[in-house]
Amino acid sequence: MKVLVAITGASGALYAQRLLDNLDPRQHEIHVVLSRYAPQVIEAELPGGLRLSDGVRVHNPRSMNAPFASGSNPPDAMVVIPCTMGTLGRIAHGYSEDLLLRAADVVLKERRKLILVPRETPLNLVHVRNFELLLQAGAVILPANPSFYTCPTTVEAVVDTVVARVLDHLGVPHHLVPRWAEELE
Repeated sequence: MKVLVAITGASGALYAQRLLDNLDPRQHEIHVVLSRYAPQVIEAELPGGLRLSDGVRVHNPRSMNAPFASGSNPPDAMVVIPCTMGTLGRIAHGYSEDLLLRAADVVLKERRKLILVPRETPLNLVHVRNFELLLQAGAVILPANPSFYTCPTTVEAVVDTVVARVLDHLGVPHHLVPRWAEELE
């Protein structure tokens, strides 16, 4: 599977890192694109920066030469994690000024899987209307709302409850967190 992971300037870079930690570039073709402000948030939130496995391809957000900038070569899935409300709104309205936004537009028009992981709270009516537009267009809105029934004891474990749901929606097997009511062996 060809997966594009897009990282925006929303707080929550650890969500992107944990997703990338759990996508194996030996099994999937993994591409990464960062928004203009993502590097600042990554620097503030991830000591040592973003860690990428060998084989992960990083693309310049100002270039339209990436394969997934065209409907003739779309990714199988795109995850925007974390997703700012500005990015979400621009995607909802088809504004494609850079590679990240163009790729999201391509994914929607080609009926591929687009997963948006917004982290903003509280929401206003504009956010909710943008959610509605994106849901109607076929996107998955998967807010970064962790679960606690597994009694996570670290920040990473809390983050993994959200990343597990993203992996589920990608169809990528994982063992990050136990399933609800899963019997222990």
